[in-house]
Amino acid sequence: MKIKIFKISFLIVLSVIFLSCEDLLDKEPNNYDSVGFYQSEAAVKSGVTGIYNLLYIGGLHPYPTVLDMDTPLCLDRTENTTIGAGGAINPDNSTLKTWWTAQYRIIARANSVLTGVQPYLENLSGKSTQYLAEAKVLRAYAYYNLISFFGDVPFFTESITIEQYKAEREDKGVILDFILDEFEAAATDLPWMASERGRVDKSVAYGLKARAAMLGGSLNYSEKANDYFQIAATAAETIFGHRALADNFEDLFNKTGQMKEDVRDEMLFELMFSDKGSTKWHWANFGRVSRNYGQTGKHPSQLIVDTYECIDGKRIDESPLYDPQNPFKNRDPRLRFTIYMHGDTVVGNTNGTDSGRIKFILDAYNPTTLFYNFTTGEWDSGINADINSGAAWTSFANAGVGYLWKKWTYETVETVRNSTYNIPILRFAEVLLTYAEAKIELNELDASVYDAINEVRNRSGMPNVSVDRIGSQEKMRQLVRREQKVEFIDEGLHLIDMRRWKTGDIENDSPSYGFPVAQSYDENGYIKTGGYADVTPDMIPDFKKSVRHDLNDIASYDAYKEKLKVRDKNRFWDDKFYLFPIPQEERDRDSNLTQNEGY
Repeated sequence: MKIKIFKISFLIVLSVIFLSCEDLLDKEPNNYDSVGFYQSEAAVKSGVTGIYNLLYIGGLHPYPTVLDMDTPLCLDRTENTTIGAGGAINPDNSTLKTWWTAQYRIIARANSVLTGVQPYLENLSGKSTQYLAEAKVLRAYAYYNLISFFGDVPFFTESITIEQYKAEREDKGVILDFILDEFEAAATDLPWMASERGRVDKSVAYGLKARAAMLGGSLNYSEKANDYFQIAATAAETIFGHRALADNFEDLFNKTGQMKEDVRDEMLFELMFSDKGSTKWHWANFGRVSRNYGQTGKHPSQLIVDTYECIDGKRIDESPLYDPQNPFKNRDPRLRFTIYMHGDTVVGNTNGTDSGRIKFILDAYNPTTLFYNFTTGEWDSGINADINSGAAWTSFANAGVGYLWKKWTYETVETVRNSTYNIPILRFAEVLLTYAEAKIELNELDASVYDAINEVRNRSGMPNVSVDRIGSQEKMRQLVRREQKVEFIDEGLHLIDMRRWKTGDIENDSPSYGFPVAQSYDENGYIKTGGYADVTPDMIPDFKKSVRHDLNDIASYDAYKEKLKVRDKNRFWDDKFYLFPIPQEERDRDSNLTQNEGY
């Protein structure tokens, strides 16, 4: 079969979409698509740099930080608007159209470089081969995103004109095999660590290969599940010894931490941002903080909060250390580094200077709270905008269910409005857990599996895999899925994990519950009864509603739901949600494009 890449009008990119970190993305030429352009190393680099520019999907909200909002582990501030909570996913959905178009823009530009350079390959020198390998990795990554979201999609690898565009959908298994081969071939021409931070390297090629193979294995593409699991394990293991975890989990998600060498080692693939030169910034911070100093649009859910173990390595329904009145006490430290709750001390900065520093107590109930006065060194009472402001309806206590993200927001050195820390696309921690999950699915439970999981757990101070799990495929499957969620929540991985594990129905079988509500208030709006003070010892979620709920740590709150904050009462599930619909606009352009079942 001859494979080509279409270049229809909406995919042709004639100008710079974004400028990025000056260490990575130089300004690209406007004539990157011109015949005869790719005759030098500099030209090839510029062309490939243009592909990186197209990774910036979602505008001020970078795409890895929004994908999990379409799962019950995270919540958008508007009720009943995500998968399983209102049915907003349809062929005319503009967000899906943007995602589809963005991936094909990456593919189109990659193919423009890879085909445009062909007449000059013998005369190119320097790092030209490396840059072309980067283009292959980025193209394969875009195809991975397409098949993971849409299943079968149009598939080409050479430029054609719009007049020739009559594409049918190619089988996702065929595409997967192609991109796995591309990752492998590209890796041979890449260094283990890119000299320019943000460019892909050998570790990225193998890491993405492992991720893609896990998709094929979990969903049994082409009836080759075990083959794909083996490919995933081998690809992940190849990276061992070449990259390592950062010393501290919390350093991965703020500007100061990301400047450390050990963090650079873990961050295999990043979206680069910068406050130098051609600045590029985002709102991942601003859109997740308290109304006391920013906007609140995206929230953690109770389901993810209750997934974190206690420090003894046991789930909260099994650990004697769990205290329902103090639910953050004695918990996996990653919970504290990922999520804020009522009573926590929040820190931030409103303008990037000492005058912009802010520190206050997060209060889910009362119209005032305590703010730290950096001049006097004392705590003063002030208006609590999460409860008492015109925009309080969007707050963690109203639109959310009582929790705020600390991941992405624990930033004290730059303004909350213009964040320039990088957004990880692939971390070494994922490589370790992918290796472990692949080996578990193959039922090859050797010491290397436990070592990989222990490395991730121990980094945050959690104990080794418990003795009762050793040798049990089912208990190890439960643990690696738990680790995948608590380590990477709000980094864009759970949406695909939910599909790989086929947990959409049990994750969406109930409304979104949250913190214990107040039962009564005084005349000034202060809580009199209820809330955490009145939580009883029996208010522990039930994880054993079914065997599948237990395996995947999906909690049920039915026994005491009347005492809890609730939203998304219309949450439901339809198996068609395991794939997104093909955008109707694309089907209007190409009559040969069929639709996914159910849409």
